Amino acid sequence: MKKKLLFLGPPGAGKGTQANLFCKKYGLDHLSTGDLLRDEVSSGSVLGLKAEEVMNKGELVSDELVLSIVEGRLENINEGWLLDGFPRNVNQANSLKSLLEKINQPLEAVVLIKCADDYLIKRLLERGRKDDNQQVIKNRLEIYREKTSPLIDLYKKEGILEEIEGNADIDVVFSCIEKSLG
Repeated sequence: MKKKLLFLGPPGAGKGTQANLFCKKYGLDHLSTGDLLRDEVSSGSVLGLKAEEVMNKGELVSDELVLSIVEGRLENINEGWLLDGFPRNVNQANSLKSLLEKINQPLEAVVLIKCADDYLIKRLLERGRKDDNQQVIKNRLEIYREKTSPLIDLYKKEGILEEIEGNADIDVVFSCIEKSLG
């Protein structure tokens, strides 16, 4: 089983849910940048306030900030890890690749969870987070298409992309992920 993973997909595709299930079953560290950033916001730090302002507009927090958070976590992990929500663009992917080479922990597989927009909007609105409203969600999906979609081609060219259909029951999606990484 591959143990240095990235879960990729649009907001609301179920990356976090699947990552939690996968990490629990296989003993991997789950590095969710969304959760890391929300924790920073909750702390009320200066950095958290800046992150909150950006996140409430549905925009992405700076590459430098996210990379430094991820690096701090990865340096202390030996058994395996799963990145969820980072990288979100090609520059971040290149920075991450350099970081992983530096710490000798190369990415083994990228799981792309695909979902239709109408399904995603419905799912995100039902989630009920205060930063999830119709306009913010549409903006996040547009940013995803512009900035994150090019990662699909990048990881496909590297031969490490596994595509999974996310418009299914949680257990079905999980089973498909397991089969693709086995």
